[in-house]
Amino acid sequence: MAIIVQKYGGTSVADAERIRNVARRIIRGYEQANQMVVVVSAMGNTTDDLLALARQITPAPDPRELDMLLSTGELVSCTLMAMALRSQGYDAISLSGSQAGIVTDATHGKARIASLDPSRIHQELDSDRIVIVAGFQGVTGEMDVTTLGRGGSDTTAVALAAALKASRCEIYTDVEGIFTADPRVVPGARKLDEIGYEEMLELASYGAKMHPRSIELGAVYNVPILVASSMSEATGTLIHGGASMEVRNKVRGVAYDRDVAKITVRGVPDRPGIAAHLFQPLADAGVSVDTIVQNASMERLTDLTFTVARRDVRQALEVVKPVASSIGATGVVSDDKLGKVSIVGTGMQNAPGYAARMFRTLHEAGINIEMITTSEIRITCIVAEERLQDAVRALHRAFELDQL
Repeated sequence: MAIIVQKYGGTSVADAERIRNVARRIIRGYEQANQMVVVVSAMGNTTDDLLALARQITPAPDPRELDMLLSTGELVSCTLMAMALRSQGYDAISLSGSQAGIVTDATHGKARIASLDPSRIHQELDSDRIVIVAGFQGVTGEMDVTTLGRGGSDTTAVALAAALKASRCEIYTDVEGIFTADPRVVPGARKLDEIGYEEMLELASYGAKMHPRSIELGAVYNVPILVASSMSEATGTLIHGGASMEVRNKVRGVAYDRDVAKITVRGVPDRPGIAAHLFQPLADAGVSVDTIVQNASMERLTDLTFTVARRDVRQALEVVKPVASSIGATGVVSDDKLGKVSIVGTGMQNAPGYAARMFRTLHEAGINIEMITTSEIRITCIVAEERLQDAVRALHRAFELDQL
């Protein structure tokens, strides 16, 4: 029998009726002679509601206690899903992340999976049960509950698929697949039938509706991932390791991300070791830095600018300001009203004109570029948040993504 891992997002399990609908979909898979392992997110806006509740108690909740609180959202939805399946005559069991064998590091709020022991899941599957696993969570070696960060249920599902050697991992959400752009922003966005891991990882990292770490895991363990809607029978998008057949236009999609803040350290002495003095404390504090730009030195002084997630800007400033003072920098300023817009596609680096067309398009739309960063298959511009959606629509038109 094939093992199928399915994951259902919060919108798919937002209320009792939707949970019953998902249960019927799971049953269809089970009756096709598959062993079913299902990962569920918290219902609807539960995670946001729990965060808001915690902040009514204290503006800075203890990270360990916050993880304990947030993990309850997925426990509610996975137990209700098991109840729904049992009510329809099918044996099912709900498991927390720790019961499912998911062990993580101790980084509360954005833990990474250190190991996964699927023996309990195999035991339940061998007993002909449908296994429902709470997504987004695990446990440390000291048995403290951790959460994997926003979108972490995707990572849970792909990690389980890899550990169980599942035939495939199916991610069900409120959209019908991966689109050339967010269809809520670009009505003419086109659904992709397939996309490679590398392109999908870039799209996910820069705003598309998938957790980047789940794509990394899929690529490492060669787990095919189907992204589809739980609300319809549309075929969805297959993320896989094969070459794409859609090669006419090297740009596959336009992604955007509002979760961007910029920090500039002014008047930094231009001498060896300064960058290490600035960025090592940020790493020690668990703050991830994205784009970094250092201006040309003038009179042995330079400005150093970098971006972080908007949620990390306060912590980053608390770390950077004393370090900047200690190295003799003249000041630190920040801007948290920014966003990223990216074009993604394999082969852009070896084909001239893509960067020029992107910059010209933004110029013609009157959108100023704050910073630029690139990879082999991506070009990203940092722009004002208020112009972000305009930038997405302009680039989608410029690269004719609605005509493929």
